[in-house]
Amino acid sequence: MSTEIATPTSPTEESPGFRDEFRACWQALSNKRLFFGLLAAWFALFHFIGNSTFGYIDTTSLMNWMYDLYNAKNTEDGHGMLIPFAVLALFWWKRKELLATPQKTWWPGLIMVGFALLLHAFGFLVQQPRVSICGLFLGIYGLIGLAWGVGWLKATFFPFVLFVFCVPVGGYVETVTFPLRLFATNITYGITHGVFGLTVIKKGTQLFDANGAYNYDVAAACSGIRSLISLLALTTIYGLMTFKKTWKQLLVIFMAVPLAVASNVLRLTSIVVAAEAFGQKTGDFVHEWSGFLTYIVAIVAMLLMGVWLREPEAPTPAEKQTA
Repeated sequence: MSTEIATPTSPTEESPGFRDEFRACWQALSNKRLFFGLLAAWFALFHFIGNSTFGYIDTTSLMNWMYDLYNAKNTEDGHGMLIPFAVLALFWWKRKELLATPQKTWWPGLIMVGFALLLHAFGFLVQQPRVSICGLFLGIYGLIGLAWGVGWLKATFFPFVLFVFCVPVGGYVETVTFPLRLFATNITYGITHGVFGLTVIKKGTQLFDANGAYNYDVAAACSGIRSLISLLALTTIYGLMTFKKTWKQLLVIFMAVPLAVASNVLRLTSIVVAAEAFGQKTGDFVHEWSGFLTYIVAIVAMLLMGVWLREPEAPTPAEKQTA
């Protein structure tokens, strides 16, 4: 008499890998041909008839124009390269919510696409690629509504908000950087001279020592605008992903302003203190490497604020029944 040995089974099923889950999400997605066909045509339009400012960057492609600007030397817009990947990651994070939302063709989405097309045409005619960039992303948003409905427009509004950080600020930011430079210089002077008692002399945006040990000009690159834009993008993602109450989301988002100012002042103060103690070469060394550390300080402060504002977890269905 033969006996059969039963193989033990795991009480819990193994969670699917990324490839299997991606395939399942792809199969559950309707109107794929409609959306991706129109999306390819939309990108083709902005590639072949996207940019008219040939005197600056010699390309007809708006995407190439954006890429060159994001990767230019001493650019304030380098974060623009990361935003599309952040948006895609957020789409993946919201995949269950999106797939649970009814998917149906919503023809009024064409109105949004048409408005985006007019926006691009205006930007093209007046040679303002930044206007065309707004048209590019607004049109993609309209295509989502066309293919999958109003529910999807509501569910994807948050990720699409981040595309505002893809619009290059360039020279337009000078009106913000100069007040920031003065503000950071004044606070740094107050700390180093008034608190630490160092012989620091301030002249406009310049900080220098009477003996000529160091001389620093808080230039536009040191104004804190880069950290402000980067932290604003980061706090927007963190606030909208972590909290449900609007006031908490807005509080975390706008915390980017004091965090950017504080981290920039911390950096400038450390540069002056190092230069005062060990000479300008040491100050230059701190100048080169302190930016990364001040970002860490700002991020830690943001996370600590998130712990302070933490919301209670929603009860599970089982907990609701036993309550």
